[in-house]
Amino acid sequence: MDNNVQDNGGFLWGLLGFCIPVVGLVLFLIWKDQKPKTAKAAGIGALVSVIIGVVFYVITFVILGAGALALGAM
Repeated sequence: MDNNVQDNGGFLWGLLGFCIPVVGLVLFLIWKDQKPKTAKAAGIGALVSVIIGVVFYVITFVILGAGALALGAM
């Protein structure tokens, strides 16, 4: 491990992981040993993005399902 590597985490790496989850995952896998704080920020950004996406789709399908049931009951 190179002791000269700067590892300060960083909000922007987390934001990049959030906006492009695949990049966040790749950066996490690449940096998990060399830059653990930065890797964690990118990984958490990707994870939060995926979780929000799944929750959004579940809510969307619940609302559409309820709408379809309401229209079918007429």
